[in-house]
Amino acid sequence: MPTIVSLHAHPDDEALLTGGWLAQRAAAGDRVVLIFATDGDAGLAADSHSRGSLGRLRRSEAAASARALGVTRVEWLGYGDSGMAGVPTAGRHRLADAPVEEAARAVASILDDEDADILTGYDANGGYGHPDHVQVHRIARAARQAAARRPVLLEATLDRTWLVRLLRLLRPIARLLPGLTIPGDDPAAESAPSASSSRFPAHSPAASSEPSGSTRFPETASSSGRERSERSAVATGVQLLV
Repeated sequence: MPTIVSLHAHPDDEALLTGGWLAQRAAAGDRVVLIFATDGDAGLAADSHSRGSLGRLRRSEAAASARALGVTRVEWLGYGDSGMAGVPTAGRHRLADAPVEEAARAVASILDDEDADILTGYDANGGYGHPDHVQVHRIARAARQAAARRPVLLEATLDRTWLVRLLRLLRPIARLLPGLTIPGDDPAAESAPSASSSRFPAHSPAASSEPSGSTRFPETASSSGRERSERSAVATGVQLLV
């Protein structure tokens, strides 16, 4: 059975971005490992949660999520939550400030320990631009290069055409949502291709004929999951999860 290592910035990202696919693969018998770069202590929450207590709560939530998804192992890199782009934290050891190679070595060590077949990260935009998500993109790519046996890298992504339009609708109330990053009026964003664009060949799992907004992930066959994933990852070894 293939081994999947899924790298995430904060607790709950695993459920928001890859949860359905990870649960599917775990149910099919694949070994699934979660790595969290931070404990999400700077997340948006009620004032009743102080710094420190929120991180502990989110760690416990991550453990519950891992059980629900069928995850075998959970690891923490121990970096600090960097906060949103407009409301950064001021603590030490923020993930956004961490040397990429340092964090990548820690992830690569787990990849080697697991002899991982697949690594998941995020696309270059980190989905919606969170500094920690963008850093996870960099770390995942560097970790793949540093691993003794390079796994297929799958990058979670979304169609930002509709995300930009949604956030523009939120612009009038953005001041009521501290930390919300609203993209500027970038005409290119309106015509940005979806993740199923011609960057990938027609037979690639990412080249989906599903309606916009649907979720499709590469399937991993129990007997030859790595080989099938490698074929779908084009020549770069990188594929998008859409």
